[in-house]
Amino acid sequence: MNDTRESVVPELFRGLFDDAAVFPPGNLPVAEAAPAHRAHRTAWYADAVGPFLCGAGRLAELGGTVGSGPALRVGLVLPGGSSELGPALTAAAPFEVAGVELSTRDAREAIAALDLLLPPSVPAAVELPRELLRGDGLDEVLDALVDSPYRAKFRTGGVVAGAFPDEEELAGFLTGCAQRGLPYKCTAGLHHAVRHTDQATGFEHHGFLNVLLAALETDRKAAAEVLAERSGEVLAASVRALTNRHITAIRNSFTAFGTCSIVEPLDDLAALGLLSGPGAAPAGSTSPPTSPDSPSQEDR
Repeated sequence: MNDTRESVVPELFRGLFDDAAVFPPGNLPVAEAAPAHRAHRTAWYADAVGPFLCGAGRLAELGGTVGSGPALRVGLVLPGGSSELGPALTAAAPFEVAGVELSTRDAREAIAALDLLLPPSVPAAVELPRELLRGDGLDEVLDALVDSPYRAKFRTGGVVAGAFPDEEELAGFLTGCAQRGLPYKCTAGLHHAVRHTDQATGFEHHGFLNVLLAALETDRKAAAEVLAERSGEVLAASVRALTNRHITAIRNSFTAFGTCSIVEPLDDLAALGLLSGPGAAPAGSTSPPTSPDSPSQEDR
């Protein structure tokens, strides 16, 4: 990516989409996902694309895709907790480690491990199971993280209906972070812009535009109302009304989310008239935002 050119990606969406192509439900083979990610990073929409997310157990497989050119920017996803951190950092030596996402049942233990092993220049996010974030558990975890250099991470979907939090639960997390000035990232179920019911599964998906706009709220009821909005036109109008100060505040809070498709969120933004560039799909189109250098729909 050439940093001297003028970006065609609005500030609100820069670096928002972490590439989780190898994770469910996408499950793209590493041998296909890595070159597709490199193509994303050289496409006209490259500024929207975050690091390539890879689980600790697949780093050796990813190493087999290393070729010439710049080191692949990798976000290490460690579902096994702190015990995976040291070995994963060692195994990631061929890559540029752009971040660490650590799942744990003990936030303070995870913070201690990150403090001990993680280079200060590498950001990290800590995820706890949602059942531990109910009631007083949420405040305890967020209070622990706010005194650390690390972000919170929240799971917004999955492959079963129960993996999707409702508006009230997600609003509790978002406003808890907003009240503390604690940055966070999300993962799963957010690859479409607007809240909707998936016609194939019946799952209720949050929209990433809903979450971006709700990031401004410190009141739980107000945040839940934003999360419940199902009109793309209403959300797009709200996005267009954002000031530069609003955009900075939103992205200082909601830093990124993992998506198994880079094409789908970009396509949604183009359809809503919020993104345009070489090859961007016109409003109402379902075709991907392709260009001569970008991957095809089949690369997802």
